[in-house]
Amino acid sequence: MKRRNFVKLGLAGAAVSVMKPSMAAQLSEKQHNHEMGTGAPVVVSTWSHGMAANASAWKVIESKGHALDAVEQGVMVTEMDIANRSVGIGGRPDRDGHVTLDACIMDEESRCGAVACLEGIDHPISVARKVMEETPHVMLVGSGARDFALEHGFGQTKTPIKEVKKDWKKWKKEQKEMVKKPEINHENHDTVGMLALDAKGRLSGSCTTSGWAYKIPGRVGDSPIIGAGLFVDGHVGAACATGMGEAVIRIAGSHTVVELMRQGLSPQQACEAAVERIIQKHKDLTGLQVGFLALNLEGEVGAYSVYSGFNYALKSNVRDELIDANYDREWD
Repeated sequence: MKRRNFVKLGLAGAAVSVMKPSMAAQLSEKQHNHEMGTGAPVVVSTWSHGMAANASAWKVIESKGHALDAVEQGVMVTEMDIANRSVGIGGRPDRDGHVTLDACIMDEESRCGAVACLEGIDHPISVARKVMEETPHVMLVGSGARDFALEHGFGQTKTPIKEVKKDWKKWKKEQKEMVKKPEINHENHDTVGMLALDAKGRLSGSCTTSGWAYKIPGRVGDSPIIGAGLFVDGHVGAACATGMGEAVIRIAGSHTVVELMRQGLSPQQACEAAVERIIQKHKDLTGLQVGFLALNLEGEVGAYSVYSGFNYALKSNVRDELIDANYDREWD
């Protein structure tokens, strides 16, 4: 056995050893059932709305385009879906009725850009890319992000839309506490994250959201934070997260997944280990749903979540489907 492979095998074993015994025992079976090496190109994205996003991204991929263009074009579809209540212009507002949008994007060379608390702009993912390409910064927030978007000709939109505003007024009327905690595993999916490996083996990722419904104004979750909601390393792989952003931030979730892959774990193993770390860090897991999605340079895909309910869309030359991710535990 080559020394490099031996070292990688040892690191993988060490990472698995920190998992709880039952998880380690089941890992090989889960990997067999859910790990897919399709090779380049491949696009994956979170949740059922990822199917439409993948279709748009694939147009770029099949024309031999760059993965960065694919992940931007893909999630733009979700941002403009007025039926989606967790991303873009159809998203739910904060406690005070303002729809604030977060997004980030990253390519295989570690170039990245992000925006947070952006209000009234059509495509936050494209603003994030413009931050990456036109400024020396990584993230712009609030009024600064909005001014930057307007200076660069991005379209404006009025939010919340009529249906969402009606729901917010109803919520406001029924609200008795300062903040009502929504259920993050059902309708409040909160994110679309996308990872793409193009025909030339280039990786990129994107993430965009309207965030936690009825959140405290100013709250920012993991989605626009490089290393939390998204991380890409062109020599290793890429990962994105969905669910309770605060929990993802606490372990630098997507970066953790990629670093575990760097140490020799497969995408599936890395997602499982990251979820286990989140479980270990929280005494109360009630309603705490987190899911990770990962992709490596071989086109292998991994996905795992704390609870059931997380699914992801996969598109390749031979597959186009929505897949239920494995998970750690059933709902109580």
